[in-house]
Amino acid sequence: MAIRESGEDYLETILILHRKTGFVRSIDVATELGYSKPSISRAVGILKADGYITVEANGQIVLTDEGLAKAEQVYGRHVLLRSFLMDDLGVSAENAEEDACRMEHILSEETYSKLKKFIKDLKK
Repeated sequence: MAIRESGEDYLETILILHRKTGFVRSIDVATELGYSKPSISRAVGILKADGYITVEANGQIVLTDEGLAKAEQVYGRHVLLRSFLMDDLGVSAENAEEDACRMEHILSEETYSKLKKFIKDLKK
């Protein structure tokens, strides 16, 4: 099933928080994103129904294999774009972070692949 931009943001946030702390709950995602608990609960329900996450009895959110793959894909795009904007174009860290967050969702796979190759060649 196709995932929306907001769902990608949730998955990316769950991945980042898990890497930081090893344990992610809905309240952690709400705090990180600055969203209300009801908004997070709704998103968690959708992501769970779509097979991207599971929620353990203790409240821990766990990415499924599909969820992990999607989260890593989105986060990888984010990191590449933020780095390119800051390091290669001289964009401020704040703007690079915000712009990368928007751009990561809209690039086609073809454009992303070409940009990734361009950046790799640029670094040589």
